[in-house]
Amino acid sequence: MERFQGRTYGVLGTSEMSIDDEPDSARECAEEFNFSEVFVHQMIHSIEFVLGAVSNTASYLRLWALSLAHSELSTVFYEKVLLLAWGYDNIIIRLVGLAVFAFATAFILLMMETLSAFLHALRLHWVEYQNKFYHGDGYKFKPFSFALLADDGD
Repeated sequence: MERFQGRTYGVLGTSEMSIDDEPDSARECAEEFNFSEVFVHQMIHSIEFVLGAVSNTASYLRLWALSLAHSELSTVFYEKVLLLAWGYDNIIIRLVGLAVFAFATAFILLMMETLSAFLHALRLHWVEYQNKFYHGDGYKFKPFSFALLADDGD
């Protein structure tokens, strides 16, 4: 209560007062509004957003296609190797079929598919997702060099 003592209220301007009489008028500080410029700017941003959304959706659909390819490869290995070998009564053919199926599953499906899915996800995060937040408006990198220091000293 004490800190407000001694302060008074000022008289507000009436409708009869001119706006030009106020030195801190918003009219002096504001730029002229150009509707056509704002409209074109917003249309460009809208088009970029739609194209980016379609592009990002298509990129993420690649991961879905990878999962479909993985499913089909596992079906092919199961039907053409394991079930084919299990159709014989010979234990050696069954063991060879099981070994081929285990090798194909471990090395082709697990290693290749894991690597491709990891690289695709990394690319999606780096290229597609990063472009929403990264703005290259920083300082240009200038590596340290003694030659530049020697040139400045001369």
